[in-house]
Amino acid sequence: MRVGVVGLGYVGLPLALAFAEEGHEVVGVESDPRKVEALARGESYIEDVPSGRLLAVRDRLSAATAPEGLASCDAVLIAVPTPLTRNREPDLGPLVAAGTVLAGVLRAGQLVVLESTTYPGTTRERLAPLLEESGLAAGRDFNLAYSPERVDPGRIDFTLRSTPKIVGGLTPACLERAVGLYGHVCDEIVTVSGPEPAELAKLLENVFRSVNIALVNELAMLCDRMEIDVWEVVEAASSKPYGFMRFDPGPGMGGHCLPVDPFYLSWKAREYGQPTEFVELAGEVNQRMPEFCVERVARALNDRSKPVRGSRVVVLGVSYKPGVGDLRESPAIKIMGLLAKSGADLVFHDDHVVELPEFGLRSEPLDSALAGADVAVIVTAHPELDVEEVVRLAPLVVDFRGVTRGIEAPNLVRL
Repeated sequence: MRVGVVGLGYVGLPLALAFAEEGHEVVGVESDPRKVEALARGESYIEDVPSGRLLAVRDRLSAATAPEGLASCDAVLIAVPTPLTRNREPDLGPLVAAGTVLAGVLRAGQLVVLESTTYPGTTRERLAPLLEESGLAAGRDFNLAYSPERVDPGRIDFTLRSTPKIVGGLTPACLERAVGLYGHVCDEIVTVSGPEPAELAKLLENVFRSVNIALVNELAMLCDRMEIDVWEVVEAASSKPYGFMRFDPGPGMGGHCLPVDPFYLSWKAREYGQPTEFVELAGEVNQRMPEFCVERVARALNDRSKPVRGSRVVVLGVSYKPGVGDLRESPAIKIMGLLAKSGADLVFHDDHVVELPEFGLRSEPLDSALAGADVAVIVTAHPELDVEEVVRLAPLVVDFRGVTRGIEAPNLVRL
């Protein structure tokens, strides 16, 4: 089988690799020529994809910026970004571009599957008409389905193969084709009645996390006022063996899904005159967390008779989650921006991020970063971070991840 993948990022590249490792010929289309060149050399730019795995399938996995190779594919998977506009509304620009390009090479009998996270109705109402500009009819001349990606960067306990795959087809025949395709790389497939339930299921997964993270973040801000240790509260509540699911507070949400997906749902809900108040409120609470964190740093410095302006603030961990270098929607970037506006002298240490051009900074080794520091702020705690060393070397530590629990020190402040 010959499989095409449009978009070779955090979702598309592992997907392409999975099919290639199963012996299928894979054609990737990527708009960034640097990624295409890296793949030609067998070099990975995704942390979850070792270069060795790419080298092992070089004869079956090719990439190009032009779409012509998709014409000979049996199936084409679309895995392009679906970000938000500046007004926090869905930006389907990358998807529209991919659909337009694909329409130019689409042929009868092909299967097209959208994997990008989006609002219900996108596959049927937006993608299908784009593809039908080819003169072919969706569900009759070619098959169309939606199957949401469930990638969690840096996670190794659940992979593409071991994570159940949701699939919804435009017609029963479309569903059958899509199930047959994913059966090559997924152990369990969950079928639904159409693209819309599949699209909404993906949003529900992430809205569920967003709402619960917002709840515990709001509780953290209340605990700060009440001078109660929120981590002790969460730990105690987690001892209940039923009816409670643990979520930890933090500096805000990052990544390609959680900060974005709730707004896709609330935007679509307005079309039906049905406000999603929980969803929108959760988004607002989580967006406020970086501001609260900066305020907490300022108070911690103030308690030691230091202003933010002129203080050397060391940010530990700038990616959005531990173990990866992904900066998308990272709360650390927002925190650093607010600190910079307040006049802080910023330094950062992150073993997974080399530089932050927007701040003119490069990651410094931990010892040199902490030298002369006024405060060290733990925003993202990578597994290799020696928190005991941080507490020992820094005159003041503010921990937004709770990784210093178990350490008692006069220079330590926790969220």
